[in-house]
Amino acid sequence: MILTVTLNPLLENRLYFDSVELGKSNRSTSCEFKAGGKGINVSRQLNYLGIKNIALTFLGGNNGKVLRKILAKEEINFTAISTKSETREATLTVETNPKRLTTFFEPNGIISQSEVDQFKSKLEKMMQNCSIVVFSGSSPYAEADEIFSFGIDLANRLDKISVLDTYGNHMQSCIDAVPTILHNNVSEVERSLSVDLSTEKKKTKFLKELYDKGIKLAFLTDGDKPIYASKFDFFYRIDPSAVEEVDSTGSGDAFVAGITHGIEKALVFNDFVKNATALGALNASRWDVCTSTLEEAEKYIRQIAVTSIGKKLKLIDDSPTY
Repeated sequence: MILTVTLNPLLENRLYFDSVELGKSNRSTSCEFKAGGKGINVSRQLNYLGIKNIALTFLGGNNGKVLRKILAKEEINFTAISTKSETREATLTVETNPKRLTTFFEPNGIISQSEVDQFKSKLEKMMQNCSIVVFSGSSPYAEADEIFSFGIDLANRLDKISVLDTYGNHMQSCIDAVPTILHNNVSEVERSLSVDLSTEKKKTKFLKELYDKGIKLAFLTDGDKPIYASKFDFFYRIDPSAVEEVDSTGSGDAFVAGITHGIEKALVFNDFVKNATALGALNASRWDVCTSTLEEAEKYIRQIAVTSIGKKLKLIDDSPTY
């Protein structure tokens, strides 16, 4: 069982247009509500990969009620801590000519210390019955900043695998808690930690620093550019396949789900990295978020190259001698 943790869920109000004229009234051709939030996206993608999971999140107000119905309809298994504050909403305009998505976010909701304490207590109970915990997305409010680092510490004590994909003010404390696996978008790392990752050398140096802290696997993605990864103190460059990008929203979450799927299924590194990369690319080629299957991603998997950087693994010939 995989547990995904989302502190900042999102109710998406998607409005579809043939095209939008700025500064004028525009009437959408259709509209729908969607469930968003990075950990929720991971849970959705894990469902499409056939991996049993449950999502833990905050939900509040009328938006929270709507989100509950959407999650139930999508058959995303979840548990929520209720908040007095309204769950945030975003309005997304989706245009077909040209293909373009624009998002307008509401301010984050307020999370009280009492609600944080309830969340931590629930997290501790739920973690007992899972193999991997995925901590995804931003923290909505200062009081909630402690939750991810608390959860990572707890996972380490319980000998659970933890996956971290976050950004913002709490990112350094989360890294210091030493998750098993880390994924980040390059620009999010640079903004959150005030570091420069503009070259391959700087990326591998950062990955080495993560390994020195005790993080066993780390991945730096950057849109359609090469991915840099570390497996212990070995470093890799992953060249993704080319896709016609429609909307990259959730591509990092699809990637994280692919990594989590690979760890849960005990796949070898090269295979699950290729799967994850292909899922991220396929996600960017469609409007729907984290709804890809490995069968759909197969054509992209074949195009992905994984190259060692720096020292190489020694291959030992353990075949029998006569």
